Amino acid sequence: MTRIDFRQADEMRPVRMTPGFIPSAYGSVLMECGRTRVICTAVVEDRLPPFRMETGLGWVHAEYGMLPGSTGTRKPRPILKQDGRAMEIQRLIGRSLRAVVDMSALGERTVTVDCDVIEADGGTRTASVTGGFVALALALGRCVEDGRLDALPLLDQVAAVSVGLVDGQALLDLCYAEDSRAQADLNLVMSGGGGVIEVQGTAEDKPFPRARLDTLFSLGEKGIGALLEAQRQALGALATNLGGTV
Repeated sequence: MTRIDFRQADEMRPVRMTPGFIPSAYGSVLMECGRTRVICTAVVEDRLPPFRMETGLGWVHAEYGMLPGSTGTRKPRPILKQDGRAMEIQRLIGRSLRAVVDMSALGERTVTVDCDVIEADGGTRTASVTGGFVALALALGRCVEDGRLDALPLLDQVAAVSVGLVDGQALLDLCYAEDSRAQADLNLVMSGGGGVIEVQGTAEDKPFPRARLDTLFSLGEKGIGALLEAQRQALGALATNLGGTV
């Protein structure tokens, strides 16, 4: 099978992370995976949602949205109510990031990570998780530099990637043309240490055997390894201080 962009079955799209893309944000990155591009920003505030008050623990919240021109047809802006897909995705991003944050070390602060899709060609949720972590780490690193935190309250990295079955073949990092006709697709979120944080998978056509799931999982692990390395490159010296002082 020849992929639409001539990649090998186990090959990621070109990945590029540009840290500091929005200088006014505490932490930011332009996350690019092929033609999918997401601006991720993070801010740290000395406040908590009501359910977290007086616990001594921090909180990480994520928001996700697609700009009107990010798809082939205009994506309407949510005026009164966010669409269900966006809410589901931002909850995934939030869960994924919270899994690698030491909430006690963060203290009574809230980190909000915003993921704004400026161009969508498949894998926007996984790109948001991966880029969102970079923005989060940069924001927390700045807090250490400013004296607001004693040490970086991160336990590990986190990254995410999509895999799927297209025309019976297992493929890594689906673009939109592949994802739209996949017989099965799966989003995998993992920590830098190899722990599984979340798996979202669906058979779009008919059930597929367990052996195919194992193949997809192995492909996903390979892709996440490449994304973790790209994160480390984007974070520079900060990447060596996960869980430590900058």
